[in-house]
Amino acid sequence: MWSQRLMWIAWPAFLAAGVLEMLVFAMVDPQDLHWFGQPLAMSRGGVYTAAFFCFWTITMVSSALTTLLGMSPFEVNRCPVPADQRPGDCHKNDDCR
Repeated sequence: MWSQRLMWIAWPAFLAAGVLEMLVFAMVDPQDLHWFGQPLAMSRGGVYTAAFFCFWTITMVSSALTTLLGMSPFEVNRCPVPADQRPGDCHKNDDCR
């Protein structure tokens, strides 16, 4: 189940990061970028790669938040430990097995 959710997060984020990369670098030349007033000491390919992973991370966080908000209350609140193996002070979902 978690591997399926991971793909719900990673794959759309990958596609969105690719589109975002194309849109940004269609208008921006990596050699013209500056960081704190200094030119970047990275090659064009390095800037493309670093930007893609930054875009991918940001869009993965967005997809993960969407997936989290789409979970049912039962999925969020269920106790992962079987009822007969729970500690005595764990009363989470006592009526659900």
